[in-house]
Amino acid sequence: MEGTQVASKWVKTEALLSDARVASHIPLTRMYSPEQLQRMLNEFGFVVIKPVIGGGGYGVIKVTKTHSSYSFTSLSSTLTFSSFQALIRALAKAKKKRKYLIQQGIHLATISGRPIDYRVKVIKKDGIWVFRAIVGRLAKDGLFVTNLSKGGKQLTSSEALSLSLSEDVVDTKREEMKQLTRICTEIMEERFPGVGRLGFDYGIDQEGIIWILEVNTKPR
Repeated sequence: MEGTQVASKWVKTEALLSDARVASHIPLTRMYSPEQLQRMLNEFGFVVIKPVIGGGGYGVIKVTKTHSSYSFTSLSSTLTFSSFQALIRALAKAKKKRKYLIQQGIHLATISGRPIDYRVKVIKKDGIWVFRAIVGRLAKDGLFVTNLSKGGKQLTSSEALSLSLSEDVVDTKREEMKQLTRICTEIMEERFPGVGRLGFDYGIDQEGIIWILEVNTKPR
């Protein structure tokens, strides 16, 4: 049984933001508008915009601001613009009228320059939530998305942590992700009764801080 499905990334983000125990682990997230995009680029230098409804890395775009230009990267293709208005026009075409949200860019820890993040899956079995998987997902060379459907490579979480940070932090970071998952699962179940499986995507930045990037109610 699949259980309750919640498609909207915005709705799931709002649910987690409502709890102070995990809110500080969520990158600043806003619904897309040109004004919000400009504000967040000024603050963070780069952001990720993603469809409110969608998965598998489909439609995810990285937008970057430098002192003289703007660029957006979709898969391995990057376009550069000399003005913000030109960027907005190009994004309007790429978005295809779908609703998007903007997420603060996180400088993820890397392995040989390739970003890595983590997928933690839990499933409700006989009334109890159990961990099914904690794995690292290494982006294909040249891409910023880590999805396996986009050529990402799956690693054990221990291998991913030791290669991107250090062996010293493997146990503590794994436990930290598990603890965040327990709290988030409790929040999600309270907000969306009937969920039966959850997949949490975590990013760990270059300082070792864990960020909750996304929650899936139908994890692959």
